Amino acid sequence: MDYRAYFTRDPQICGGETVIKGTRVTVKTVLASLVEGARVEEIVRDFPTLNDEAVRAVIAFAAASAEEDLPVAEVPSPA
Repeated sequence: MDYRAYFTRDPQICGGETVIKGTRVTVKTVLASLVEGARVEEIVRDFPTLNDEAVRAVIAFAAASAEEDLPVAEVPSPA
């Protein structure tokens, strides 16, 4: 999934924070909801301007970000 297609930044919207395109819902808000244990369906219900795919795009973004930040384990040399 190309999560970037779901996001936008505009200094005129939410102070320039990254939001889901076509909404004023920030990526940070969706991530906070997920951290609190909300399911995709609950987030969509709480933020009717979102859909399942938009929430999944936020999850994909978080997964890609985590992968970039994880240290790479050293590969053991053959004995």
